[in-house]
Parts: sequence; C-alpha cells; structure tokens
Amino acid sequence: MTYDLFIIGGGVNGCGIARDAAGRGLKVFLAEQGDLASGTSSGSTKLIHGGLRYLEHYEFRLVREALIEREVLLNAAPHIIWPLRFVLPHHQGLRPWPLIRLGLFLYDHLGGRKILPPTRNVDLRSDETGRPLKDEFTRGYEYSDCWVEDARLVVLNARDAEAKGAVIRTRTKCTSARRVDGVWELTIANEDGGEEKIRARALINSAGPWVSQVLGAVVGRNDPDKIRMVKGSHLVVDKLYDHDRCYIFQNADGRICFAIPYEQNFTLIGTTDEDHKGDPGAPHISEPETDYLLAAVSEYFRKPVTRDHVRWSYSGIRPLYDDGASKAQEATRDYVLKLDQQEGGAPLLSVFGGKITTFRKLAESAMEKIQPFFPQMGKPWTVSAKLPGGDFAFEQVEPLIAEMSRKYSFMQPRNVRRMFRAYGTEAEKIFDGARFAQDMGKGIGPLTEREIDWLRNKEWARSADDILWRRSKLGLHMSKEEQDALRDHFAPHQEAAGLKRAGE
Repeated sequence: MTYDLFIIGGGVNGCGIARDAAGRGLKVFLAEQGDLASGTSSGSTKLIHGGLRYLEHYEFRLVREALIEREVLLNAAPHIIWPLRFVLPHHQGLRPWPLIRLGLFLYDHLGGRKILPPTRNVDLRSDETGRPLKDEFTRGYEYSDCWVEDARLVVLNARDAEAKGAVIRTRTKCTSARRVDGVWELTIANEDGGEEKIRARALINSAGPWVSQVLGAVVGRNDPDKIRMVKGSHLVVDKLYDHDRCYIFQNADGRICFAIPYEQNFTLIGTTDEDHKGDPGAPHISEPETDYLLAAVSEYFRKPVTRDHVRWSYSGIRPLYDDGASKAQEATRDYVLKLDQQEGGAPLLSVFGGKITTFRKLAESAMEKIQPFFPQMGKPWTVSAKLPGGDFAFEQVEPLIAEMSRKYSFMQPRNVRRMFRAYGTEAEKIFDGARFAQDMGKGIGPLTEREIDWLRNKEWARSADDILWRRSKLGLHMSKEEQDALRDHFAPHQEAAGLKRAGE
C-alpha cells in the first residue's frame, strides 16, 4: 500500500496535520519516535493565547490569528480548554501605562473576540487579586486568554485522525527517507530495532526540535534549513494564593512571567527564553533559570517565593525558524513551512516553529501547500469541528460535571471532575454503565483499571510515565507507592508487547 502522506513527529503540529489530512480523505501514516507529545508539546506554558508581548515585535498577523484561534479551540474542546483571566499589575519603572492600555485595546479587538470577556481596570488596593502583591502595586488591568491541557490536545488530535483512517504509530522512528520513482520510500524502526518499509506520495517533516536532524540524517540533505532551539523552563510551586485568576508580570529585562493556578494545589511559574545547544530530547531547567523565575515573581509577591516552594520543574524546546534575531526572546514565534520538490519528484514539507495556539491554522496552511499534489482532497473542515469528548458548549461544563457526579455517586466528586476535564463526554464510555466502585476494577490512587485500560487501548499510553506526566499530571498528586504500583501494572503489558514485536 502507498500512503498519501507520511508524517514524522507526533507533537501538536504533526497530529493536527494528520487529523486535517485524514478528514480530507487522504491516506495518512504518522510515526512518532517516542510517546505522543513527549517533546515540545507537553513542555509549554499551557496557554491558548494571542501573545500579548508579540505586539511589541509588530507580529500583528500572528497575534490576530492566535486571538481568533482562542475561541475556535475553546469551542472544539471545552473539556480540556477553558477561559482564564489574567491580571497585569502596573510596574512604575517599566512600560508606561498608556502603552499597556494601547496594547490591551489591540488585544481586545484584533481577533474579533465574541465569547471571552473584555479587559477591565483593576484597583489592586481593593480587589482580591491585590492581596498577595506588594503594596506598591496599586493598579492594573485584567484581560482574557485560555488554558489548555497541552498533551491531551495532541492525543485528541491523534484519536480524531485515527478515527478518520490515519495510522498512528508511536515508539517508531523514521531512519531513512529517499525519493524513488516519484514516491518516498521510508524505513521505520520500532523500539526493538525491527524495521518496516513504507511508501508515500508526500513527506511532512514535523519533528519539532529534530526537524533539521531529519532533513540531514534521514532525508540526506547536505544543506538542511536551520532551527533556533529556544528553551522555555517552568516551575511548579506550592499554591501562592487562593483566587482563580492568573498574573502576568513585567520583568526589568523586557520579558514577562506568568503565575497561574495549577492542578488545584500548586502555582505554575514560567517561562524563560534562552538558546539551547544540547540534546533537544533532554532539556532541563538550569540553576540560573530557577533563580530568574523565583526572582521575577518575588519582585511582585508580598511573600518571597523560594526554592523551598518548588515541587516540580519542566522544560520544553521551541524549534523556531532561525531568522537571525539577536535575542532568543526576539526570534519569531510564527511558523514557517518550507516545501521542497526536487525536479518534479515527491514533495517534502518541513514545519518550523509555531505556537500550540495556532496548530490548527498551521495544519490548514500545510494542506494548502500540498494541495496541488492531491487535487482530489477535500476542503478545509476543522474550523467548526469538535475534538473527541468536546461535543458540548463550554457553558455546559459545570452542569455536565454535576450530572455525572450524581450519576456515578460511588466516585469521589473531585475524581469525576478530573475525568470529565480529561475525557469530556467520552468519560461515559469509561464508566460504561458502572453502578458500583468495584465495577471500575482495581484502583491505583485516583485511577481505576477501566481508565488505565482506556488510556492504554485508546490513547497509546505504553508506560506509567505516559499517564503520570502527559495524559494527566497525576504524578504531582500520587504517592511514590501509588506511582510504583502503576509501573508494576504496566510491566506485564510492556513485556508482552516486547515479545510480540520480537516475534513479528
């Protein structure tokens, strides 16, 4: 069989392209060398936002596109995406007040906002958001953006792609790609080294931080386009305040820093911007980055945030197109799509950069690029389409959670809420008529056997870490003993999978 598209990379861009293409009738094969969203797509600040600070770099098209996408994505997946309000305190020594007001006016109006509430003035001397802050911060603005469970967004795109006929293969590395007789001949290898040959009419390189490596080592290009790897690191600290709003703080170096309520008991602080020269698959927060983030938020909070507050950290690599910008924070966040068709041969499309907010538009742009090679493919369709489990309006979230809590009263309400926020209406398929707790099978912490089976059979989870740190963030909540029990639960399945691959 010859596929229409072979996609390298199971991050948000690769899975978004696979979903869009499969929905247009193309035969798609996607190979991801690790787990879905195991790279950049689970290392984000987890915001669906326009990028307020990008206005300073005059990236109006990018900001407008991202602002429009906020509400498109909110409608597509209201279980894993929800509105947030951000408070921007005015810092006397930094950006002047009129400039901030102008930026927020543009932010309110560039993207045709329809659902999200507008910006408002905040008197920090009387508003509850002023209480955790130092007395010197007396006024600010409050504006809207959205939150996203980033790794789940990737998985839901992959599930929708598979439902439309795409083949999604994780733990599978593409080791060679060559044009032969007008098509791509590709070699893929699984974890145990077993190889398979695949043919495809077009190749899409959406390997994120590995995009240049794929062009060189896999495709064999002598002059691969370069990326600029920019590391963004985050800290998860003990909860710093009790209200549900976020903060966006201005820093003296011109950057901004977020403090966001996270996983009920924590606050997420991010992000940094520094060039990364090492292995793109193993980014870690550095000591200077930790110091920078703690100092940035301590400039504003009444009580200093110290290393004693830190409970977890994570880093992601932004694979930005190398546009020659002098500073990491100034390199464009816009995506760049490079089409390579040598002497009429099979096309290669490489994806550089991009934001999680604009993945759907990036996928549409990729389809536009390859449309001449597939004149039979369907028209754009994703702008009004729901992702799995998101077939309801975002205003219905709380009523649906309440209804599910009544229906499955044998489950703790906070666990029902967690499951609805992860799976939306598909949580009903996991419960599948259960009437008693024992119907859900063995429990491991907040997880039940039914949920674990769903994650393994429907969402490509192959290890405990796939669940603890990507399909969820339960690693922050489960004890070491519970995490070890989950790893023990997976061990027989991993061993059986290894034996199956060895016998193939």
